[in-house]
Amino acid sequence: MKHPWWKERVFYQIYPRSFQDSNGDGIGDIPGLISRLDYLQWLGIGAVWLCPVYDSPNDDMGYDIRDYRKIMSEFGTMEDFDRLLEEMHRRDIKLVMDLVVNHSSDENAWFVESRKSKDNPYRDYYIWRDGRGGKEPNNWSSFFTPSAWSYDAATEQWYLHLFGEKQPDLNWENPKLREEIYKMMNWWLDKGIAGFRVDAIMNIKKPLPFQDYPADREDGLCNVGGILGSQEGLRDFLNEMHEKTTKPHHAFSVGEVFGLDDSDISRFIGDDAYFTSIFDFRQNVAGQTMLGWYDWKAPTPDEYKECCFTSQKVSEGVGFFSNIIENHDEPRGVSHYLPEYAQNEKGKKLLGMMYFMLKGLPFIYQGQELGMENCAFPSIEAIDDVSSRDEYQRCLKVGLNEKEALKVVSHYSRDNGRTPFQWNDEKNGGFTTGTPWLMVNPQYKEINAASQIGREGSIYEFYKSMIALRRDDRYEDTIVYGVTEPVLEDQKDIMAYFRRGEKQDILVIGNFRDEAAEVEIPELKGKTCQVLLNNGGTCMAVDGRVKLEALQGVVFEVK
Repeated sequence: MKHPWWKERVFYQIYPRSFQDSNGDGIGDIPGLISRLDYLQWLGIGAVWLCPVYDSPNDDMGYDIRDYRKIMSEFGTMEDFDRLLEEMHRRDIKLVMDLVVNHSSDENAWFVESRKSKDNPYRDYYIWRDGRGGKEPNNWSSFFTPSAWSYDAATEQWYLHLFGEKQPDLNWENPKLREEIYKMMNWWLDKGIAGFRVDAIMNIKKPLPFQDYPADREDGLCNVGGILGSQEGLRDFLNEMHEKTTKPHHAFSVGEVFGLDDSDISRFIGDDAYFTSIFDFRQNVAGQTMLGWYDWKAPTPDEYKECCFTSQKVSEGVGFFSNIIENHDEPRGVSHYLPEYAQNEKGKKLLGMMYFMLKGLPFIYQGQELGMENCAFPSIEAIDDVSSRDEYQRCLKVGLNEKEALKVVSHYSRDNGRTPFQWNDEKNGGFTTGTPWLMVNPQYKEINAASQIGREGSIYEFYKSMIALRRDDRYEDTIVYGVTEPVLEDQKDIMAYFRRGEKQDILVIGNFRDEAAEVEIPELKGKTCQVLLNNGGTCMAVDGRVKLEALQGVVFEVK
């Protein structure tokens, strides 16, 4: 299929716990989501990635699954889910479910059985090892806790968990376990969902045997993120999963893939690859180190530009990346990528334009279309996220005081994207009539949907215009399928690129400076440039020269 549905739609990620509460218990739910589907339709959304709604004890906000075929009671019932699917299909919106199969909850029936005895039939569904002299089997750290191993006194062995202690890793080396997973995936696909976003999938294959690696942390442990992703056998698992689930259903899949070598991308995206698409995290991980958040640096506009252009180059002719500026695991993009002087409506629209017009599948995270920002958390107690609490302790251990540690964690905390959606300026931003499970960002009085819908020049209306342009039959060939060609790469804080299609060329240009700029693009001489989108004042291309206001972004059709 040259033009499958997923190439021409805009995706919207929903974190259901924080989207809309319908019953006043302070927790977003499926009936609340159903009540807001018209909002997504007005915006022009064609597909939704729904974060986990499976039954879970919520140690990691649903990413610890207790029952893969049951809906978490806080979110509703399976009947509610079926109604959601029906209402989305009625509005021609596809549903993509989150899939978490690197690990389960320790309350999952498989693990409950697994830990009963060493000869239990489910023992090999998880990874159990003997310790060494009363200590862990090796020196791996976890993403969420210092050690990746926890001791279980009942059988006097240790189990592996690359995330939280209550998230034991599934043993993909066991073919019976893999078949259980594939059966579950096909059950959901048969229900009528369009596909899956696949969580932490590069972690399913562990380097064997479970030996020590050189320590790269101050506590003598090895950061497990540096040793996963290139293991022998991973690709066999991914190919088998594709062949037995998404391929026969012609389903969409997008992988959460980190650490992939550029030369290997063709195996992961493209015709009959492991996934339909993978997220482009190149700019998200820019400035990160293995030491932890205290050592991370936010990318500059030029570093952001370089990351985007590199990804466009390596994916061209191979497949479509899924493009983001934020998600439920990241700080808010406008607080992370924009210099402080640019964190206003004009700057937010500029950043939105620069990522949205790139080739690939644009994903919008809930609230991004309003310009929602990081939250000013008053204390570490106000933060719910397990990884943030671990990083806070790490900051203190390396010598930061409490105020400094809170500042670091407040910037990178996953809770920045998880604060409740800001629907209006009423109590709790219109999210709930009860007490919200996580504090509402105090900015809800100024930044909310009600104040932006229908208001000319608002961020919401700007995103709506970008989506409409991408869906316009006159420009689809260029914006969806055209090649990306960077220009002015040596111009500091200027990001510009052509999208070249069979029918026309489009120029996307933005000025991240806090002052006006004038640039020359020789190719524009003698050509007519029609403005298709503009976040600022009048802008023209005259004799090959373009004058831009501070933080101005413009999309030209070049004739």
